[in-house]
Amino acid sequence: MNFAARITGTGSAFPKNRVTNDDIVQKLAGLGVTTSDQWIRERTGICERRISDNGNPSEYNSSLGLSAAQNALEMAGKTADEINQIIYATCSPDTPLPSSACWLQHKINADNAWGMDINAACSGFIYGLSTAEKFIRTGQVKTALVVGAEVLNPIIDWEDRNSCILFGDGAGAVVVERVHSSSSHRIIDSRLRSDGHLWELLHIPAGGSNMELTPERYARKLNKIKMKGKEIFKIAVKTLCDFAQNLLRKNQLTPEDLDWFVPHQANRRIIEAVANRLQLPMEKVLVNVDRYGNTSSATIPTVLDEAIRDGRIKSGQTILLDAFGAGLTYGAMLIRW
Repeated sequence: MNFAARITGTGSAFPKNRVTNDDIVQKLAGLGVTTSDQWIRERTGICERRISDNGNPSEYNSSLGLSAAQNALEMAGKTADEINQIIYATCSPDTPLPSSACWLQHKINADNAWGMDINAACSGFIYGLSTAEKFIRTGQVKTALVVGAEVLNPIIDWEDRNSCILFGDGAGAVVVERVHSSSSHRIIDSRLRSDGHLWELLHIPAGGSNMELTPERYARKLNKIKMKGKEIFKIAVKTLCDFAQNLLRKNQLTPEDLDWFVPHQANRRIIEAVANRLQLPMEKVLVNVDRYGNTSSATIPTVLDEAIRDGRIKSGQTILLDAFGAGLTYGAMLIRW
């Protein structure tokens, strides 16, 4: 079967509530935790982020995913009836059951699609896009909708200044369509990996079947993100570089051949360190972490959508996506736009 997959539409959506570093400083001061705008900027490069109103149904995870999906469908010139597959990447779903993909299918009336969730944390969008591409290449799917969406604020420990300053809420989506394998506009290749031995670096202890959430565990905040930032920083920089170089080498390309590098937006310092190791100028690196923080699986599709809509990404350009996440999970993907 001579099929390939091409992204034909992108979209993004964010909550209305814009939370600056000064807002975070005031919130933490009320909890007896000291920080500052300068401290946050120097360590993360983040100036602000968006935080969902958890009581507002229009800002649920699947609602943000819906808005992003509608924007992507509009760009692609597709209707919900034309979707065959929905892959929804998230680690902060509306509900444990049903899946976010099913919530989205219901809300968008994509009655001809089947859907599933992927939880690879910050690597989730690349995992989802790679999965959709494989279904399209084998002829089982003609049009797929891939979403990366998170509402992380309910699982953040707001007394842990090392982690709470990092995260924001948002959603990104892409429409992926079948094209002939000879097309110059397509997903070229991808590489995925997991390392469960490093699970403890970023995890949530309670809330699963092995540790039921009880009042005592809730009081101890065992249902919140636990992160070892210094260890993650070192592993993230090395792994992002290795994944990028290996995928480029496999496809007989070098960093100089790239028009754009799209890394996971975890931290400005990580992004700059990776770009430096790859000898890529920051002018070739897409960044929105300063305005939205780390939105986990939504970071790559939202920054991608932004650059497509403002004209930075142009037809025929070569793009490398690169991510790491809790698990630990890793993923990289090459695209010719």
